[in-house]
Amino acid sequence: MNLKYICKLAFSALSFALVFGKTNAQVVAGNTLTSGSESNNIVTAVPFLLITPDARAGSMGDAGVAVAGDVNSASINSSKLAFLDKPYGFAVSYSPWLKNLVPDISLTYLSGFYKLDDRNTIGASLRYFSLGSIQLTDINQQELGIANPNELAFDVSFARKFGEDFSLGTTLRYIYSNLASGQFASGQVRGGNAIAVDVSGLYKTSSNLFGKPAVFSAGANISNIGTKMSYSDNGQDFFLPTNFKLGGASTITLDDYSTFTFALDFNKLLVPTQPIYDANNNIVSGKDPNRSVPAGIFGSFSDAPGGFSEELKEVGISTGVEYWHNQQFAIRAGYNHQSPMKGDSRYFTLGLGLKYNVFNIDFSYLLANAQTSPLANTLRFGLLFNFGDKKTVK
Repeated sequence: MNLKYICKLAFSALSFALVFGKTNAQVVAGNTLTSGSESNNIVTAVPFLLITPDARAGSMGDAGVAVAGDVNSASINSSKLAFLDKPYGFAVSYSPWLKNLVPDISLTYLSGFYKLDDRNTIGASLRYFSLGSIQLTDINQQELGIANPNELAFDVSFARKFGEDFSLGTTLRYIYSNLASGQFASGQVRGGNAIAVDVSGLYKTSSNLFGKPAVFSAGANISNIGTKMSYSDNGQDFFLPTNFKLGGASTITLDDYSTFTFALDFNKLLVPTQPIYDANNNIVSGKDPNRSVPAGIFGSFSDAPGGFSEELKEVGISTGVEYWHNQQFAIRAGYNHQSPMKGDSRYFTLGLGLKYNVFNIDFSYLLANAQTSPLANTLRFGLLFNFGDKKTVK
């Protein structure tokens, strides 16, 4: 039994695949790239943290860092919690994931918030990612049994409003990743643990657009700033998926019954890009990825072996629209784009929302080419509850 291989197999085949691409070691012979591929995906631990868990943002192309907040705000920008107008609420979201490949992978998200007063809000959430049942094999392809890997993240958030237009938020996160079944995990192979924080902000202002009242907002969130994760006592340490999300949104009131929102987000992973090595494992282009977390974050803007053009390809774009009628029925759509070199995540999204009394129901559907994308036909479902009247919050 090769325990290191088991861990590597489960980790690379399952966890890395969730970044929506393939990882390739790039080697050059002379001046010719011999990896057989032009992709150079950024590899991290626990990429499930990059999955948008709620159906509303999921139906807007995963955009939403500056969109008006709801119970699920902490998953994309915790500072939005400060602007919620209800005293407390909670939500549950569920999504079968990669169902075109494996039928039993899923993401469940539970979240809640409570307003301490008009300026301060706290929140908590739990993300649970089940990777279903996996047949484990050793390096000789001998079956070793069935594993049930899973990952989770528990968050506690705090948001404070400064004035009427600006807020800051932070989230403390505990992450656990169990990619090797307990029956195979001895002293060599174990679950990974990490601690991380998010730091976010939101600014909003009222104005007019085309003669109609409008609210413009800008938001930013740096998520998963934390310790590296390891799956064995003497194994490699992997970076968390530290991510920088920056975006804007505008909401225009069309009439007494209708509003329309447009959102645009930009995303960039703040972790090292894999360099290009020669046949002797010497770096010929790029930088050594074995760095500290701060060095990895600041160096992520200038370490791509393809130079500035490759750095630009590491920026993903998410855009979406949302139309509300009478604050009871919503129609949403969006588009997400990532360079083919950096994961090739390109898809359209659609969604609906229904609000009745204290609860909201959200639904999203992901449209992609089923022959090229394992994300094709992905569904997300969400149920949100908001309680009390905003006048009761002091």
